[in-house]
Amino acid sequence: MKHFLAILTCYLCLFMTVSAQSLGDLPIWTPSLDQPYQDDWLIHPPDAKAAVYRTADSKQIILFNGLVRRSFSLLPDAVCFDIRNMSNGQQLLRSIKPEASITLDGTEYAVGGAAGQSENAYFLPEWLQSLHANAAFQYQSLEVGLLKPYLLWKPVGWAAHKTRATGISLTMHYTSGQPALKGITVDVHYELYDRTPLIVKWVSIENRSGRTMSINRVKNEVLGVVEEESAVVGKEDMLAVQHGIYFETNYAFNNAMRYDISDQTLHWRADTSYTSQVNYDLHTPCVAEVYPEKATGVDLVNGGSFNSVRTHELLIDTYDRERRGLAIRHMYRIVAPWTTENPIFLHLVSRNDAEVRTAVDQCVATGYEAVILSFGSHCNLEDTSAANLRRWRGLADYAHKKGIRIGGYSLFSSRKISDEDDVIDPATGLPDKAAFFGHAPCLGSKWGLGYLARLKKFFTATGFDIFENDGPYPGDVCASTKHPGHKGLDDSQWAQMELQKGLYHWCNQRGIYINAPDWYLLDGTNKIALGYREVNFSLPRDHQMILNRQNIFDGLWEKTPSMSWGFVPLTKYQGGGPEAILEPLQDHLKDYEQLMMQYYGAGVQACYRGPRLYDTEQTRLRVVQVVDWYKRYRDILNADIIHLRRADGRDWDGWMHVNEEGAVRGLVLLFNPLKQSITRKIRLPLYYTGLAGQASISEREGAPQLYKLNGLSEAEVTVTLAAEGYTWLVVK
Repeated sequence: MKHFLAILTCYLCLFMTVSAQSLGDLPIWTPSLDQPYQDDWLIHPPDAKAAVYRTADSKQIILFNGLVRRSFSLLPDAVCFDIRNMSNGQQLLRSIKPEASITLDGTEYAVGGAAGQSENAYFLPEWLQSLHANAAFQYQSLEVGLLKPYLLWKPVGWAAHKTRATGISLTMHYTSGQPALKGITVDVHYELYDRTPLIVKWVSIENRSGRTMSINRVKNEVLGVVEEESAVVGKEDMLAVQHGIYFETNYAFNNAMRYDISDQTLHWRADTSYTSQVNYDLHTPCVAEVYPEKATGVDLVNGGSFNSVRTHELLIDTYDRERRGLAIRHMYRIVAPWTTENPIFLHLVSRNDAEVRTAVDQCVATGYEAVILSFGSHCNLEDTSAANLRRWRGLADYAHKKGIRIGGYSLFSSRKISDEDDVIDPATGLPDKAAFFGHAPCLGSKWGLGYLARLKKFFTATGFDIFENDGPYPGDVCASTKHPGHKGLDDSQWAQMELQKGLYHWCNQRGIYINAPDWYLLDGTNKIALGYREVNFSLPRDHQMILNRQNIFDGLWEKTPSMSWGFVPLTKYQGGGPEAILEPLQDHLKDYEQLMMQYYGAGVQACYRGPRLYDTEQTRLRVVQVVDWYKRYRDILNADIIHLRRADGRDWDGWMHVNEEGAVRGLVLLFNPLKQSITRKIRLPLYYTGLAGQASISEREGAPQLYKLNGLSEAEVTVTLAAEGYTWLVVK
């Protein structure tokens, strides 16, 4: 009887607190919508728009876009009981969990969800009526609206994708009847994107309690997912986790150049309530929790609000590495379109202003689009003296009048500022190499806050429009209680992360392009390093060529070409003799051309680091030849890569760009590292070009030939590659 009254009370509250506009006017879910998607969404995404539906009795709501379905019961509380991939029919959920969990002043509180599920290996919808509410924060109402951009990105140069993402947003409001939580409201936000099996979720907290509260932890996602394997023994870190859902948040760092290693938020846990699992000690990793582990004490003042990390949940329909990568790359184009900007830039090493003007003129003469004052140059972004600002304003004006963007380099971490401003080791209380890079400043220190202010002043005053931020905040915790930008150890990581993101948001919304060798791509940075070992650029050029192609091949499984930069040392870099560099450029034109073709042929901009782009007219013409070729095929060269064969120095290697919507459907780059000519039959997998039946393929813009495709949309081509040479094929 008590259980029945609780359900009845929740049911009455539902209709008293939810307005007709937010629930009653939602479209009604019908069984006709619940159909598998028969086509391949990566080639032919559905036309259906993302929407929030309700059942006829308004007891359930459904997020749906034809590719993903996420269903909630609104009784006895907001309960997510269904996440289904409509492409392959996979159900991702096996048990009910809270919609979020927050720890305030040391006490953990559930947000939504319900108790009463006795079997946790799977969940049947008819079990909903036997559940009972048990969360501290319970569902009150909802709002539905159109998707709003996370950042107001201001595109400036060429970009492969400038269209804003479309979709639907759902916000579910929660409050608590507990006296200790009076005045605290929790909102759980969901964004469902059109034409993509992607939901973004985050939590916001508002404090109207009349006092300051400490947020010790916010789990903005808790999912009881189906397990990936059955193992009688083994612990969480030994067993496979669910591959049907890919998680990515905007809280990642450690300079790995890969998200999965940089991530600081995804935690796979065992579920002791799942007593029917095969694992004898109940260690199967089948609960996914999302939260930053080292943000353990963030103050929320009265009248203040807090936003959690943003969790991107992309449903994956395969174990195939290429297809998984294609799905992730597609996600980035949708949620972070600024990463599709890809300016052609010189990494200038300058000693004086005259060399900057010469570099700008050479960019104009070769088709380059930007100059970045490299490390070791005479540009200091931290010098905000009137004289320095005037100097660089004049040079920026010179560049802009000629259509060239200009930017500079600044190192934040891996340097010592002072005992007062450096990161304080929590174990010793001293600035004794506690940082990721050894010595490093705290971004929340007086110096760190001043550093951010100086950068903004420099960019505002000079009009610089590219920022290369080396060693951005790498996640260092700081035990100082005297730094003005954070309270102490418990909030030091969160506070510094927010400061770093704030700078990148500021740049992104002003059209300032950002290179940064850490994973801030979801918060406004445009490009990250491809992934390479810097000392390798002191090796002989023929070694560098193969190593660079390996870096390209390995670095573009989950990154798009425009998200990555490589490196070409025009002059000496970290050692090495004449055999390692390209200067004098006129003496090494063949190597210069091939290094450019490798990177431009991958769609990857390299840091061509040196004082100039050419030294003779012959050199200039060679650079123009490659840049013109790149611009002619720019759309397809910035499209996704299909990996053909990794460079090993023993036989041909190469990759293929694909774009099912372009005039050019594919562009293949093939390389021969051997000292003799070779002829090879190469099978091209053209499935992701969208072509079927036949394809038109030409080599180096020669006469096209028609090739019949097999049932897997493969074409077999015969290619002759010159000794230590390369070629390309155009597919239409």
